[in-house]
Amino acid sequence: MKCFMCKGQLDDKQTTFMVDIGSCIVIIKNVPSQVCTQCGEVSYDNNTARQLEAMIDSLRSSITEIAVVDYADRVA
Repeated sequence: MKCFMCKGQLDDKQTTFMVDIGSCIVIIKNVPSQVCTQCGEVSYDNNTARQLEAMIDSLRSSITEIAVVDYADRVA
């Protein structure tokens, strides 16, 4: 696969995904990703993106300000 930003080569790596959902900052560690060797752009396959969305949705009602979770611990 090629990077959609610069057409560089993608390597499979584990990265950290972070998002601010208003009431909480969510940090998800060890996310399976494709990282461009040229520009560093991170992308996810469809299944991983769906899992990330589900994880974020489940944390929306959290009363904490910061949530740090491990991807592998939350994926069935």
